[in-house]
Amino acid sequence: MANGTVQLLPLAIVAGMFALFIISGLRTRNRQATEYGFSGGYTGRIGIGASIASNWMSAASFLGLAGMFYLKGYYAMAYVVGWTGGYVLLLVLMATQIRRFGKFTAPDFVGFRYESDSARTLAALISIVITIIYSVAQFRGIALLVSWLFGIAYTPAVLIGASLVVSFVVVSGTLGVARNQKLQYFVLITAFILPLMLLTRKLGYFWILPQFGYGAAISDLQQQFGFCWSDPFSGTSLFQWLALCFTLMFGTAGLPHVLSRFYMVPGIRDARWGVVWGLFFIALIYWSAPVYAVLARLFEARAGLTFNSGGADTADMVVLSAAGLGGLPLWVAGLLAAGGMSAAFSTTAGLLLNGSASFSYDIYPRLIRPNASEADKVFAAKGFFLVLAAIVMALTLKPWGMIAEIAAFAFALAGNTIFPAFLLGIWWSRANAAGVISGMLLGVVITFAPLLAGGRIPLLAELFPVTSSAFIGAPLVMMVMIAVSLLAPAPSAFMRRFMSHNVHDCTEE
Repeated sequence: MANGTVQLLPLAIVAGMFALFIISGLRTRNRQATEYGFSGGYTGRIGIGASIASNWMSAASFLGLAGMFYLKGYYAMAYVVGWTGGYVLLLVLMATQIRRFGKFTAPDFVGFRYESDSARTLAALISIVITIIYSVAQFRGIALLVSWLFGIAYTPAVLIGASLVVSFVVVSGTLGVARNQKLQYFVLITAFILPLMLLTRKLGYFWILPQFGYGAAISDLQQQFGFCWSDPFSGTSLFQWLALCFTLMFGTAGLPHVLSRFYMVPGIRDARWGVVWGLFFIALIYWSAPVYAVLARLFEARAGLTFNSGGADTADMVVLSAAGLGGLPLWVAGLLAAGGMSAAFSTTAGLLLNGSASFSYDIYPRLIRPNASEADKVFAAKGFFLVLAAIVMALTLKPWGMIAEIAAFAFALAGNTIFPAFLLGIWWSRANAAGVISGMLLGVVITFAPLLAGGRIPLLAELFPVTSSAFIGAPLVMMVMIAVSLLAPAPSAFMRRFMSHNVHDCTEE
């Protein structure tokens, strides 16, 4: 991505966006520990939905999804179906019940529901690993954008991008990050849709709703250049598509920073409607990402360019390349860069704050400093935030894959561990600590086994793909949880009463 040229106008637009977020964050700065990633102010059902969407619309959604469609065509629809399907799972099976437990973090839920500090600690460690993996995908997106903006190589771009992330969270304040997410979503959706309208209008397609008008571009690609965009399993199998789809679905319903959104809403109906609004806001982006990929392929074909000559980096930056190939003004590319930065920063902030909360709230006061004060917890959270950022930066220096692929690995881990723990913990009162600990440990093994031993055991890699292992893994984990739970003593009478009266039989709020 390095070209030695600083993109001054796009850089000014991105800097203006940062200034807007920082000013908004400074207005709502708060130093209380209960606001440091543990809970937050109520902002209404639409506000909850916008925050969910902003927290969700990461670099994987803004940049990576379009890159996957660009490379693999209709096959990438597994990402859309899986991610949105995960929110449907949350809406139907978990959102309401999560709120009834009244806990602040995923490990907090696991520790309370299963009455086990060991289960809580294990869930906290898994949450931190998920945070690290998912943040690597975001840092990669930020690094690619910084590389383009400053015309520098990838490695220094990673260092600059990490510094910007840390500075953004520190300056804007922790509560400011949470409340900024509504503003960030507004910036993101404007930056994503407006250039798309300009591109489709320039090509003569239906531009008022480009999400419904790009079918003509797909037809042109097939008729003029022989590229069949709508073939869903070209170069892959139905099993691989379903495995990816369901892994992303289970992972979405198990991501700790997504689940944390439902701990802080005041009522059950607010939790449910927050998901509904969040799905709507998310869908606006997902309907648009494939359009960028199709238009980029069409522009390249008409210009006689070699398909994907730049490799994975080109694919991950296809949103910006589409604007450049379409001959749009430079300020449009700057708007897209600002949107990409907003998407990556909002998600990274939520991830790192959630990871630091898992440490300072679930590990630090219980295993390291039992008598920690509120000030101690805040200090630990801030310190671990910096540690997490440093670890993620180091891992980002050598990319593992495309943005969406790295993110999918984090989803696989969440789908194999946190999702089964929540699902059985909510709907099966017999589930106990021995069962959940055994299941989560198996989920960790299933997630990392194809990465570590897939080359030596081909069947392992075939049944449990690195990015898609939860399709078979999550059901196996749940079966182990059930079997071990039945062999171990039942949960306490208090927990069984709590499940019966507070979770399943209570009236709607």
